[in-house]
Amino acid sequence: MDRPPLMVEVVSADRQVWSGEAVNIVARTVEGDIGILPGHEPLLAVLVPGVVEIVTADGRSESLVVDGGFISVAHGHVSVLAQEATLGHEVGMEEARKELAPLEAKALQGQADDAEIHRLRILKAQIRAGEKANGN
Repeated sequence: MDRPPLMVEVVSADRQVWSGEAVNIVARTVEGDIGILPGHEPLLAVLVPGVVEIVTADGRSESLVVDGGFISVAHGHVSVLAQEATLGHEVGMEEARKELAPLEAKALQGQADDAEIHRLRILKAQIRAGEKANGN
């Protein structure tokens, strides 16, 4: 039985980042990766910094970066709520790579604090989303 596409909304603290119909969403929660298809059971989960992949109803793929937040699924509607969320094509790849290098070195030396490790995860997600948006 074909189910209607999911109605999806991705919202950050200051804007609606993306909305539309989707047939598949993949996000990383504190318990691991989760895939959401039409007809998914109701769910509320905590997201970790990472990439949210959305396959739209017309077959396009959207990659978004979130700094954590929540994902809610209920009655064919999916909401992704994050303090910060960015579309992959909006990522400044050069800036992200420049900021990433010293943070990675600091983390490898065991000198990064929690905030720096959090930022490192966001930067890695930004680069992955940016590469996907650019077809790499």
